[in-house]
Amino acid sequence: FGLQLPNPVGLGAGLDKNGAHVDALAALGFGFIEVGTVTPRAQPGNPRPRLFRLPEHEAIINRFGFNNAGVDVLVRNVERARFDGPLGINIGKNKDTPNEHAVDDYLHCLERVYARASYVTINISSPNTQGLRDLQQEDALRRLIGTLREAQERLAARHGARRPLLLKIAPDLTEPELDAIATVVTATGIDGLICTNTTLARDAVAGHRFAAESGGLSGRPLLQRSTAVLRGMAQRLGARVPLVGVGGIMRGDDACAKFDAGASLVQLYSGLVYRGPRLIGECIDALRARRTDATP
Repeated sequence: FGLQLPNPVGLGAGLDKNGAHVDALAALGFGFIEVGTVTPRAQPGNPRPRLFRLPEHEAIINRFGFNNAGVDVLVRNVERARFDGPLGINIGKNKDTPNEHAVDDYLHCLERVYARASYVTINISSPNTQGLRDLQQEDALRRLIGTLREAQERLAARHGARRPLLLKIAPDLTEPELDAIATVVTATGIDGLICTNTTLARDAVAGHRFAAESGGLSGRPLLQRSTAVLRGMAQRLGARVPLVGVGGIMRGDDACAKFDAGASLVQLYSGLVYRGPRLIGECIDALRARRTDATP
């Protein structure tokens, strides 16, 4: 994306939705931080309980629903942070904004965060905002990304700097849907793809007392599914679009598996819950060893 990163292991979106803990999180050793998802207006998210741990599976089910204090609060928090490294800001739409007007929410957030972001991620893949994933359908996606790309170029001219625009996709897409997304990504010239968000599938945790809870499943059971989507997009896009691998990274070897599938960067979230900050260094060391082993 034209960014200089100290290492390829980043924080995934969702942990710091309001950008309130950027300095503390950066001190853990991440190569880059992604905050959000943020929406134009503050919203409380879905009713509680909305978070469930499945420790025997190293998994989490959540249905937060973009709970955040609104984009203006996030921007103020980021402006106060001392961190000057690579910072991604993940943007979404408010729950009560109909899909036909979703682009307005994304445009508003893009314009507000542009000056403070190293890159901006378009989140259309959370399973916890009703109808959001419908924006991944080819025609809707083409209109959304096309409009945001035009805004990106206008903002680049206004600010004298071009911020990369990334798209985050779901792990539950069919092969034809992946084909369509690859077509749109190529046609619109978006800068990168994040593979993937959480899954609605429950086959890996069938029989668990929380398996029937609605929401997105993350953690170890997501690894295989998210990596398969990553590999599929790498096969479709080749080296034209950089890919970020996220989903189910619980060990250093998992980070290497993402790179083997085509990722240029990886992100952690649920793995931090079960492994703690040591996972960051473990992934960095594993990827360095992988690079050394690959050198003739």
